[in-house]
Amino acid sequence: MPETVLATARTEFDRGFTFDLHVHDFHLLSWSATATVTHRTSERDWLVPPTHALWMPAGVPHTLDVVRGGLGYGVVLTGTTPWTEPTGVLVTPLVRELIVHLGTARSPARRQAEQLLVDLLEPVPSTTFTLPVPTDPRLRTITDALVADPSDGRDLAAWADHVAAGVRTLTRLFQAETGMTFAQWRTHARIRAALILLTNGTSVGATARAVGYRKPGAFAEAFRRVTGRSPSDFG
Repeated sequence: MPETVLATARTEFDRGFTFDLHVHDFHLLSWSATATVTHRTSERDWLVPPTHALWMPAGVPHTLDVVRGGLGYGVVLTGTTPWTEPTGVLVTPLVRELIVHLGTARSPARRQAEQLLVDLLEPVPSTTFTLPVPTDPRLRTITDALVADPSDGRDLAAWADHVAAGVRTLTRLFQAETGMTFAQWRTHARIRAALILLTNGTSVGATARAVGYRKPGAFAEAFRRVTGRSPSDFG
């Protein structure tokens, strides 16, 4: 894990704030206490709700967009790390309190708090709050449309007609470029969109309908399968 916490910054983000493509020469642990933030790299689009943080290694180009305004923290670290790719991190109550504490603490005990925070960082599965971004233009047409309208119910055959490609070709490309089937990718896109709606105060029922589920029960089941949590946990 990293050897040194260089600084902890506390920031009030406005909704709609963006940070264009940039690179850090340090590792950054980003946590939004009340905001909802997305980070995009060349390969993935990360959604970071208040229950989690994102480890962004030094040297990885990325952008930032605030989809819900609120309070955020950035913990700047240097040293060695086992995580060479952006990694979602679970923010437990103790991790949360340590981040807040390090934003103000200047006591001799700060070093112990820094080390405890580093020791407690626990990665979550990479598919929890991220969408793989394909490069094939036919797939990008489909995935961009589903991100814009996650309730779109067209099946893969209909999309194949739309982009003038074979179903088998799209099936192969989805697996090769995203590591998911079309159905799995669409489910993750819907859950990602749902997280944004839920953290902005939309009810579970309205969120389910907005992302393409007629029945809240089916939505809740898909949500728990992807995130391991209930939709009400993010409301």
